Amino acid sequence: MNRTDRLYALVEELRATAPRPRSARMLARRFEVSVRTVERDLAALQQAGVPIHAEPGRSGGYVLDRQRTLPPLTITPAEATALAVGLHGLAGTPFAADARSALQKVLAVMPERERAAAAEMTGRVQLLVPAARTARSAEPVVPAPLREALTAGRVLRLEYTDAAGTPTARDVEPIAFLGGEEHWYLAGWCRMREAPRGFRLDRIRAVEALDERVPRRPVDLRELDTLGSDLVPLADFGV
Repeated sequence: MNRTDRLYALVEELRATAPRPRSARMLARRFEVSVRTVERDLAALQQAGVPIHAEPGRSGGYVLDRQRTLPPLTITPAEATALAVGLHGLAGTPFAADARSALQKVLAVMPERERAAAAEMTGRVQLLVPAARTARSAEPVVPAPLREALTAGRVLRLEYTDAAGTPTARDVEPIAFLGGEEHWYLAGWCRMREAPRGFRLDRIRAVEALDERVPRRPVDLRELDTLGSDLVPLADFGV
């Protein structure tokens, strides 16, 4: 068990036994680590704001205040990414640190698989402008197959209408979501053009996720000159 998984498991172990305390020695046996490692992990959780306190005495130990914590959340990777996008809009404000802390608390109580998927999806979202100016004119519709294919690394077959209104069918290797001042885009390697392209989400008429996996292909998103300014990875916000 790596440290991240152990920290999560420690919280859930204390949540399950609260309000009864658990000694560091008992927790060390439970997770097959040293007492010193458990104490260091508990101190890290306390510094992160998890409401764990120590009760003195022979029958004492560590206790989690369940009323001040969240149970494991059934939040999807897409929902976690949406939270990150929204909270990223507070960057540069007096609430930026609080927003970052709130997001980390939500992620901390997600199951490991969903948390890893959220990190994968969030790593594929980049902003072309500050979040406060990102695509506010119309809410883009992101088909579920598109979101899932981006996370799973599947090739997409798009029915797409270009700027001239011409419909085309294209196989695209998805790379990332890009948020611009007026529109959101799917960035991907277009097999028809044999080059990286940005596809406006509101021009995607249909989408199908193929069984084929996206091959490894080094693509520099800065080649998408028509999309504007420097890219800001959403993952920098802490997901």
